Formats: sequence, C-alpha cells, structure tokens
Amino acid sequence: MELLAKESGGILIIRATQDRIDAAGAIQFKDRMRDLTQTSAARRVVLDMSNIAFLDSSGLGAVVAVLKALAPDRKLELSGLTPTVQKVFRLTRMDSIFLIHEAMPDGLRHAG
Repeated sequence: MELLAKESGGILIIRATQDRIDAAGAIQFKDRMRDLTQTSAARRVVLDMSNIAFLDSSGLGAVVAVLKALAPDRKLELSGLTPTVQKVFRLTRMDSIFLIHEAMPDGLRHAG
C-alpha cells in the first residue's frame, strides 16, 4: 500500500493514496504505517483517509493496530473520512476512540 508522509510543525501527516483498506491490503497498510511512525518523533499523527472509499473489518483492525502500536504519548488522528468509511467507524463506535477531522486541519492541507 502506498502511503505518502510529510512532517509539518511537529505533526506527521500520512495520506493513503489507494481507495481501499481491506483484507488483501490490511497487513501491508499496518506494516507501512508502523515504518512511517517509527521513523518520526512527531507526537501527532494525522492519517488522511479522503481517498479511502472502502474499509472492511480487516482494514478497521489495521487502523486500530496502528493506534495501539504508537507510544502512549502519541495520538493517531483521522481526517477526511468518506461517508462509507465514516459509517464503519460510527457503527463500531470507533468514532469515540479516534479524533476525527472532517477535513485536513487548517494549515496542514497542503503539507501532506
């Protein structure tokens, strides 16, 4: 899975470029996210999911695994959830676990 990453103002911005995180790509997504987050000291990690049109339970599990793999003082925030993906987070109540931004936070839109 291709993920683009850039640091801006102490925030690691990661943008998913593919349109789905499912059973076929969940492990690759999780491994790539781990690689990107381990090489950065940023305390905030914002995952731009605006390109993700489909997320199944394996994909959701991978996103949760990334959150759990971060140090306790680091946060994984999500941005730009499509309606279908947002529904998955709402139905599983994961929307109460993650800080979810409707769009990329101001000042970060062009950074990632």
